[in-house]
Amino acid sequence: MENISSIQIRENVKRALERLKEKPNESYEEVIIKILRDNEMKKRKQRELLIESYKEMAEESLRITREWEDTDATLDWECKDLIPEKYLKGIK
Repeated sequence: MENISSIQIRENVKRALERLKEKPNESYEEVIIKILRDNEMKKRKQRELLIESYKEMAEESLRITREWEDTDATLDWECKDLIPEKYLKGIK
């Protein structure tokens, strides 16, 4: 036989559990288990959505990096003409 424990809950929590019953003869334990399962499903779904979002962000970041790599290959990054000579002293 399973161990059964009693818990103390406030009256307003008991009423909230009562409202969550789908059948009049449903026990509070069944209601609590249903809440726990729903919560676990929501956590899993949120985790899946986060993973999918991170993958999308990584793909976008890679796309941008590749764009800049292509740009970098075509541009002359020498900027000696743009920076006054006094700031270039000692820089190779």
